[in-house]
Amino acid sequence: MSTVMDKAPAVPAPVRTGRHPASAVLALARFEARELLLQLPVFVVFLLYIGYTSWKLFSPRDGMDDYPILQNTDRATQPGSLFLAIVVLICVNVAALRSRRNGTDRHFDVLVMEPWRRTVAHALSVVPFAAVTALVVAAQFGWAALKPGAVGHGSVAELAVAPLSVLLAGVLGVLIARLFPSAAGLPVFMGVGFAALMAAFAVAGPNAAHWPDWLFPLVSEDGTKPLPSGLLGRPAAWHALYLAGLTALLLCVAVLLSGGRTRLMKAVTAVALGATVAGIAGQSPSHESALIAAREKASRTPVTSQECVTHGRSTYCSFPEWTAWRDQWAAVVDRIQDLAGGGAGGARLTVRQRIPAIHELDEDSSLDPLRAPGEVTVGTRWGGNRIPEFSVGAAAVLVAGDELAGTRMCDARVVTVMWLALAAQDDPMTALRNVRLDDSIKGSAIAMTPTDGVFMSAEQTRIVRELLQRPRFGVTAKVKAHWTELMSPKTSEARVAEMLGVPAAKDTEKGTEKGASCSE
Repeated sequence: MSTVMDKAPAVPAPVRTGRHPASAVLALARFEARELLLQLPVFVVFLLYIGYTSWKLFSPRDGMDDYPILQNTDRATQPGSLFLAIVVLICVNVAALRSRRNGTDRHFDVLVMEPWRRTVAHALSVVPFAAVTALVVAAQFGWAALKPGAVGHGSVAELAVAPLSVLLAGVLGVLIARLFPSAAGLPVFMGVGFAALMAAFAVAGPNAAHWPDWLFPLVSEDGTKPLPSGLLGRPAAWHALYLAGLTALLLCVAVLLSGGRTRLMKAVTAVALGATVAGIAGQSPSHESALIAAREKASRTPVTSQECVTHGRSTYCSFPEWTAWRDQWAAVVDRIQDLAGGGAGGARLTVRQRIPAIHELDEDSSLDPLRAPGEVTVGTRWGGNRIPEFSVGAAAVLVAGDELAGTRMCDARVVTVMWLALAAQDDPMTALRNVRLDDSIKGSAIAMTPTDGVFMSAEQTRIVRELLQRPRFGVTAKVKAHWTELMSPKTSEARVAEMLGVPAAKDTEKGTEKGASCSE
């Protein structure tokens, strides 16, 4: 008897496809980000970047940080990320070439993940560094914006430049690894790129518009005189669009080179290219003449764009973004007038904020003294040395009548000007040192003001130094009692010293810098 055994039909075992491809890409991106952080250059520069930014926030400064201008603060967040971006570019390039360098490229052919997905993962490994950069930038700007003396308006687009630059650098590192899969690829690419940029600038010439500068990730344009935000003329939004579009475009090119030639990828590449071109077109200046005209108008006739308010005896006029500083200016002027005698104590002054006429934001231009009686110039910076400088300018106008006459004084009235300006300071001797161009309290020197300086002879410096070391109330009584004579250009330095109770100069001091004058 034969037994017929029925065989069960073979059922294929289910194939486990694993996780979604996107999950695999994210997992690889996390691994590469961790490996990137463990590279010594990235780790050290990242710590230095965070540490230096923290030090700037918490370390004691010269006082001007107590009065930040936010349209300058947002740009100040950008340069610190430059070294981080460079290191990220290099190290991401090295990471993307790791498999070729170790001879393991051929093993990737047996893996499910396509090469273009690995390219995306390398690019995504930079995102955590860009995110932390954004947090550092936000902390830096927020710390300044929360200070009671902060004025102006920051720009989100300016704040986005630092993290976008780090992200762009990482993507560029991946692209270079795909274009030139060798250790020499990065230096060759960077050398050729730098040479091409230099050639473009040479062809454009020194008189060309500054729009090629905006092809670089960072364009800080830091000047010494802050301007109202409406006069900056910086295409920050267009530049942020340019950086975002260029980052996406470079990533798309790297993916296409790695084999990811899908319809979706081609469509994204077209959109990224359009965004990049739109950003370049938008940040190319087309209104420079109108911008320069607006700056010159604000410089020559600031009254047309200013708001004025009366505090006590004087009027204070400022650009709209600086209204919060008027009380500070008024406090300084009131202290000076309280020390003055005669009609100067009740004189009505006009404190007017002024900006220089500049064409480029990184220019260093000065302000000319005004001829208008009773009008005092104040700048767009405050705190630190700017306070005694403004005090000297206000006292000079109070004594001489106008700024031009005050800066041209060559007589003993300078003693009264400097004492009025510095006696009410928290630390008069330090203020005397800081306000002088040579940072000394001996000999002749120029005492700085918001416009031109006031010349101090060696003897005038000696008298002022002696007065500032004495009790203020005693000197104040003598100044008010002899005010009329102190205001006379004919009064000698010896007579001023005698009236104020300062001993006569010794023979060695009399001969110091003999013949020096404010005309030199």
